[in-house]
Amino acid sequence: MPSSESHSLNPFRVLVRHRNFRLFWLGQTASLIGTWMQSTAQGWLALELTNDPFLVTVVYASSSLPVAILTLYGGVVADRRDRLRLVTVAQACLLAQAVLLWWLAWSGHVTIGWLIGLALASGIVNAFEIPARQSLLIELVGREDLIDAIALNSSGFNLARIIGPAVGGLVIARAGLAAAFGANAVSYLAVLAGLLMIRLPPRTVSAPQGSPFAVLREGLGYIRRTPEVWALLRLVAVYAVCGAPYLALMPVIARETLRGGASTYGWLLGAVGTGAILAALALALLSSRTSRGQLLRYGALAFPILLIAFSFSRSFALSAALLVAVGFSMIVTNAVANGLLQTTTPDALRGRVMAAYSWVFVGVGPVIGPYVAGAVAKHAGAPVAVGIGAAITLAYGTWAFAARPELRSL
Repeated sequence: MPSSESHSLNPFRVLVRHRNFRLFWLGQTASLIGTWMQSTAQGWLALELTNDPFLVTVVYASSSLPVAILTLYGGVVADRRDRLRLVTVAQACLLAQAVLLWWLAWSGHVTIGWLIGLALASGIVNAFEIPARQSLLIELVGREDLIDAIALNSSGFNLARIIGPAVGGLVIARAGLAAAFGANAVSYLAVLAGLLMIRLPPRTVSAPQGSPFAVLREGLGYIRRTPEVWALLRLVAVYAVCGAPYLALMPVIARETLRGGASTYGWLLGAVGTGAILAALALALLSSRTSRGQLLRYGALAFPILLIAFSFSRSFALSAALLVAVGFSMIVTNAVANGLLQTTTPDALRGRVMAAYSWVFVGVGPVIGPYVAGAVAKHAGAPVAVGIGAAITLAYGTWAFAARPELRSL
């Protein structure tokens, strides 16, 4: 018992024990810093080109629309093909997209149409890359270290969320938008180098047989018949649709509500990342003292309450402080839900289940949520849009944990 407890309190041990995961984590974290720089620059560029909060959210949501349409099929592909190869090819395609965006911005040919088109292109690639990457994790570390690897993956993602927007805001202010896009293109070389150095044994799980439709139907049938998985996915869906759009509206809040510039926007996103990485690093300690079901409940209820408070703030300092807490509760909710889904699901179905998770969290949620929030923001202001979405999120979370025994029993 002591050894397992010690293990659970030290998620960094996974980097030492697993060379493949170490290569994956270092390359992905470096690349994600560039991705967050691009995201910061893209949101600000959309606002400069259109001066329209709705179109800002359209650009943000366009990268998720193909995920909503294609990622369930992407899960079928992930369960049938070499996941490492799928992720490597996808990252090379994203490098090409980043280079094109840099050239358009540098040459002065960028338009809102190009921004939306390239966001759609990246979404098509992500529809196949995300389920493959999510289900690849267990191949890199094994089932025993999966939870620690998920926590560390969240740490890397949110370390990039801190560094990327902050550096991106400074780069935009001093060197222009094109420089931020160029930095992202270069960062893809790091993840590609790491992926090419990974060595995995052949997969032992048999690929599912039958037509893609039959294979997909098998995965969806498992989700619907498994109460815990079904309840978790519904909770994630509501939080993605109603709670997460505050990120899409952040450029508007930075400029219109807090009267700041690109650096203000970067610091606000960095505040979210600060809270998120603190949560990712604290998860091992928290889970040693509290059940994962309780952690999920605490995080899921704290997140919308904090967002409601953020929607009333008109002070940069208060907004940043609240966003640290928002980021903390957000990553607790997301990481615990992700870990519960992965450890509940059999190996042969993991690609399809994680594709369903990606479909609601990266696909449907970021498509529907930002469009609705952007429309509300256009007529009533961004803070009102954030507050309404958070109130709906809180109402559903309160009901779900009171009425669904499968959530309480996790």
